[in-house]
Amino acid sequence: MVFLGMAQIPEEPLDSVQEKMIIMEGDSIFRTAIDLDEVYVFNKLSFPNYEEKLRYYILRRKTIKVFPYAKLAAERLVELNDSLSKITKKRNRKKYTKKIQRYIEGEFSEELKKLTRTEGQILVKLVHRQTGITAFDLVKELRNGWRAFWYNTTASLFNISLKEEYRPDQVEEDYLIEDILLRAFAAGRLKRQNSALEYDYFELTNKWKGKSKTKK
Repeated sequence: MVFLGMAQIPEEPLDSVQEKMIIMEGDSIFRTAIDLDEVYVFNKLSFPNYEEKLRYYILRRKTIKVFPYAKLAAERLVELNDSLSKITKKRNRKKYTKKIQRYIEGEFSEELKKLTRTEGQILVKLVHRQTGITAFDLVKELRNGWRAFWYNTTASLFNISLKEEYRPDQVEEDYLIEDILLRAFAAGRLKRQNSALEYDYFELTNKWKGKSKTKK
């Protein structure tokens, strides 16, 4: 969302989002409706101690690193499902699924092999965020096209759980990941892709910030 200021007041950036406000003095009013993207205004980052600050920034680095892979996985899944819905013959469906598998592996499987165990687990959670389906169910549902991809590049290397879900309403680390993603989207560090899951960021923030105050 963009606002413009007529007064000579220097812009003050928020934590990750710069907002500019249109201030119209006098009787003139804009009557044109403009569709704007949803904007989040974030509180300034604060931490109770150095350990929590370090934890957040390490998590941020890992999340920003693996999110593009989860985003790509979601995009390829949509493409795959759309294409398969138009293919009637089982033989052709199988052939197309293998083609997608080879494409995905060639696109970023080598990069995935470089991930640490924690990065691999974050990736699994983010795949659930972006697709609404756990990596385990993706393997189960699209066996021919995803089994080798996931087991060869992630689970077999890291011994991670493909059943792991993304639950920012129940797991504090998942909430922190959500906070990191939304701030990165707003700052332009990551290209936005909406979650396939339903939750309210502001409700989550009130919940987890409230718990932090209670602990103190």
